[in-house]
Amino acid sequence: MTDKTFRVIGTIGIAAILVLLLCAGAPNQAAPAEPRIITVTGEAEVRVVPDEVVLTLGVETNDKDLKAATEANDRVVAKVLALASQYGIEPQHVQTDYIGIEPRYRDGYYEARDFIGFFVHKTVVITLRDLSKFEGLLADVLSSGVNYVQGIQFRTTELRKNRDRARTLAIQAAQEKAVALAGQLGQKVGEPLTIQEEQNNWWSGYNAWWGSRWGGAMSQNVIQEASGAAQPAEGSLAPGQIAVSARVSVSFELVK
Repeated sequence: MTDKTFRVIGTIGIAAILVLLLCAGAPNQAAPAEPRIITVTGEAEVRVVPDEVVLTLGVETNDKDLKAATEANDRVVAKVLALASQYGIEPQHVQTDYIGIEPRYRDGYYEARDFIGFFVHKTVVITLRDLSKFEGLLADVLSSGVNYVQGIQFRTTELRKNRDRARTLAIQAAQEKAVALAGQLGQKVGEPLTIQEEQNNWWSGYNAWWGSRWGGAMSQNVIQEASGAAQPAEGSLAPGQIAVSARVSVSFELVK
């Protein structure tokens, strides 16, 4: 190596040593303190009067001839669709939800001598907006040949609005809970640091024999009755109320 090379290496080595000495002599800087927080859960439930009902109707027919079983099923379904039209229900509120064909055998071994017949299943779902027509429609569809009422579900068309209301109440409940808990320890609640929606759902479940559907249910610490009265209904119909619920988790900063 040349003298020039040695001088460069020597300069670099001296600079590195000086940096190490400076770092060793510098006072240790304390890491920033973690914020003092309180995390609470707020829950709320808004009870809403339903303004529509969903009927899930099952039609079952059977015959040893598949075509005959299918045609018999189609005739009953056609009567149901005609009744829906007579009650002023719009086509988009009537849906064939399930279609199934099942060959049945008496002993389960699928031998021709024990063949019972073909069982044809169809599910028709009707959404009725006028609750005063509910009992009349139900009686008529049963008279038309419907075998099963697989579900009756009362709902609200203002679900989004009431979900938002439940969420707002849940956040308010969380803040009030945080203030109360912190106050017991002589502390105050500062700015919110994190907000998480844990659940926002509604409760009104029904079970279909050829398939299951469920809403959701949850506990609450705020209950509010939504405005509005139930539609007058004939007979023994009592639609009650739908529970629209929300739950949030909020972390606040604690201040002295």
